[in-house]
Amino acid sequence: MAEVKTIKGVTEETWAEFKGLASRNDDTLGSFFEKLIAFYKKESKTFWDDILGGDPIITEEEAKDIEKEIISLRKQRSFRDDLDF
Repeated sequence: MAEVKTIKGVTEETWAEFKGLASRNDDTLGSFFEKLIAFYKKESKTFWDDILGGDPIITEEEAKDIEKEIISLRKQRSFRDDLDF
């Protein structure tokens, strides 16, 4: 028999739901847990790939205009002007 592990902080309701999901998918708890981890890793990577590699929200020209406006506002309000954009 495999070694028994304990997961702290899991409520009875959550554990029952996890067991039910595994059962409905005709899977063992261990196998279902491994699939859950694999799915999470894949979705996390996909999420960050979409965020970091997606289309820009604004153009380079718009970004430069915003930088100029920020610098102007900071000067008007007497903030430091040593920003590195």
